[in-house]
Order: sequence, then C-alpha cells, then structure tokens
Amino acid sequence: MIYSISDLHLDYTKEKSMDVFGPKWKNYEEKIFENWRKKVKEDDLVLIAGDISWQMRLEQAELDLKRIDQLPGKKILTKGNHDYWWQSITKNRECDLSSIEFIQNDSVLWRDWSICGIRGWADPSSTEFSKHDQKIFNRELHRLNLTLQSAKTEDIILMIHYPPFNIEKEPNEFVEIMKEYKVKYCVYGHLHSDGLHQVVEGNIDGIEFICSSSDYINFDPVVITK
Repeated sequence: MIYSISDLHLDYTKEKSMDVFGPKWKNYEEKIFENWRKKVKEDDLVLIAGDISWQMRLEQAELDLKRIDQLPGKKILTKGNHDYWWQSITKNRECDLSSIEFIQNDSVLWRDWSICGIRGWADPSSTEFSKHDQKIFNRELHRLNLTLQSAKTEDIILMIHYPPFNIEKEPNEFVEIMKEYKVKYCVYGHLHSDGLHQVVEGNIDGIEFICSSSDYINFDPVVITK
C-alpha cells in the first residue's frame, strides 16, 4: 500500500507552535504518530511531500527525521518551503536513517512505481508574485522535467509541495509537464486552515490529484494506491 501525509511540521524542541492554523493542530504530532502506527505496515510506502521539520540545520532536523525513521514503512521525502535544514542532498543521504530516502532532481523506484518529486512554487496568479518568484517558478519547472526524466517505469507518482493550480483552481504549467510524462498520481500539500478552500482533487486530464496536507486529512495518512 502507498500512503501520503505531508506538512508534518515536526519540532522535537516543542518551541514552534502551530496554533496560528487553528485548534485542529492541538497535539498534532501525537495524532500523526498514533494514526501512522495504527494504519501503516512495515511493507508499505509513505510519501511525505515537504514541510517535514521546523529545524534550521540538518543536525537538528535529524532528530525529527529519526522519529519518522522509527515509524513503520518505507518513507520517501521531498522538500517543502519551510525545510530550511535541507541544504545538501548528499548530507541528507549520509544521515543514519534506515527507512528514509530523499528525492532531489531524481526519482526512487518502489516496486513497479517510479516516485518523483519537487518542491514546486506559488503560482504566478498569486498575490505579491514577483520577478524573483518567476525565476524560482521557472527553475522548479526545470526540476520537474529532471525528476520525471529520471523515472524508470511508466507508472509515475509525483510529489510536489505546492499545489499545481492557479487561484482559480485551474491546472498550471506544472500540470502541462505532468501530462507530457503521463503522470498517474500527483500528491501535494502546503495548504492549511483557510487555505484549504483552494484544495483541488480528483482526475484531471488522466492525473489523479490528492492533497495530503496534515490538517486536510485529519493527520491520518491517506491511501494513494495499492
């Protein structure tokens, strides 16, 4: 079974509060770990599409990563906009983690599935979108091509942190590239609280879109496919 849950926002120090996103986030770490252990088996896969730990440096984030590592199943992680600790994919992969793999401009083969992933970026229709944002947006489009080109099978699941839609909930340029590579599932996160009204799910142009933001799925890993 393949599951997803993104936006864990772990903080082993308990110094970072998620209260700004509402009372639903009370004791969120306990909810995540309890639901995970109830549902996920050792031979399952869990996709985490960014915003994994609040820590600023890898040596700090590693303490949160080890908590994920100790949970059942294999895990594949991609970067979110708050993962400031994620500076070097090489150093990430040197961490003493037995069940976690990281994706950056490449992909991971799991059974018959090619798991690809990028961070993505805010859509140009977003308020306060700048020329600097446009550069990042274009760079992420390039990275999407790289990760999809690295796929080793035709059955592709893409993890992208930012929703690949504009403010009108229409597919953006990221989706156009997904269609070229015939992506079967696209998992995304990033949206919280009032932002959840921007969630888009379902089959669009042959791609099944699934939002796995923690508070959207009640901190309970959601099934992607068997």
